Amino acid sequence: MDRREGENPGRLKCLVAAFGDPGHVFPAISLSKALAGRGHEVVLETWPQWEDLVKGEGLGFASADQYQVFPPPSSGIAGGGEAAVALMPLLEEFQPDVVVNDILTVAPSLAAEKFGCRRVTLVPHLWPEGRRDYPFFSIGALPPRTPVGRAFWRSTSKILDRGLIRGRDDLNAQRRVIGLPPTDRFHGATSPDLDLIATFPQLEYEGGLPERAVITGPMPWEAPHPDVDLPDGDDPLILVAPSTSQDPDNRLVRAALDGLAGLPVRVVATTNRVVPSRPIEVPANVVLVDWLRYSQVIPLASVVICHGGHGTVARSLAEGVPLLVCPIAGDMNENAIRVTWSGTGLSIRWSLVGPGSVRWAVAELLGDESFAGRAGEISRWSEDHDGPTAGARLIEALAG
Repeated sequence: MDRREGENPGRLKCLVAAFGDPGHVFPAISLSKALAGRGHEVVLETWPQWEDLVKGEGLGFASADQYQVFPPPSSGIAGGGEAAVALMPLLEEFQPDVVVNDILTVAPSLAAEKFGCRRVTLVPHLWPEGRRDYPFFSIGALPPRTPVGRAFWRSTSKILDRGLIRGRDDLNAQRRVIGLPPTDRFHGATSPDLDLIATFPQLEYEGGLPERAVITGPMPWEAPHPDVDLPDGDDPLILVAPSTSQDPDNRLVRAALDGLAGLPVRVVATTNRVVPSRPIEVPANVVLVDWLRYSQVIPLASVVICHGGHGTVARSLAEGVPLLVCPIAGDMNENAIRVTWSGTGLSIRWSLVGPGSVRWAVAELLGDESFAGRAGEISRWSEDHDGPTAGARLIEALAG
């Protein structure tokens, strides 16, 4: 019998699997907590460094090995197919009704398909597939405003198609390893039934989502941490919150601190545990720490300066705080252009980031109330839409 057929789900067994970077594992923890809070049994599979925090939230934990999703055939490196085979004993023991795979974790999706249970994909950022008459995802270009512009982007879609075909061929090679038939789907690691898009609808382009993809709202979570001291005074508070995985020389923090030194603003900056290779000069109006809780500082901030990781963007907009985004690579470019497009902030190309450009952009954000107004609209939407709860309800409906 197909495990997807059956009765009212009642108490579900849910295996949630997440890539181990904070931007992926934190939303997975948030969704797992919501499922557990609704009476379901949850095991979260992710990298071993998160074990204590996951168990501290009352969740089951399984350690995930890191692997290269599509290794070269002659490399001998374990790929997604081998990782899926290694995951099968856990599925046989736990007998999940539903497997939720983070969009970067293909092995749990393959294992769930082989096992025969329901599959859900958690997308902890913007929907990456995009419209064919719009710029490629992550290129960082604004959408076209004319038929000529849309025709141009459609004409370039053949370039994207070549990459998608290569990706599908690589995926089918991994599917063979675990004994699954080939798929003709592009983006075949996402669920064909339900994809949870943990972002704001105000950041998504109209007409860009398939029916199976549902916007839930962001799924925030943060590790416990003591409060940090804030600068004295009543001047506007600026938070500098760089990426946890990029910018090894702390360039954004250095540019922001230099650019905002001596201005009538207070600045809280964090290195996010990227250890400086050389000392960072800290002006009198700045507090610099190695880590902080967004829930302490963002509600008090007037502007957040960041690289554009989706978690930081979402936490800021949920509090109605406009953004200055300075993207380095990947989906940061896309997040930056969506912030600009939605009117909730400004962005600066990475090659142009410096004290002068940061100082100018912060002055624009503080001086034009429309940025805070648009961010406030998203904040009000967020108050009425709890992402983790919406995701848990959709999973229950699929299982039922």
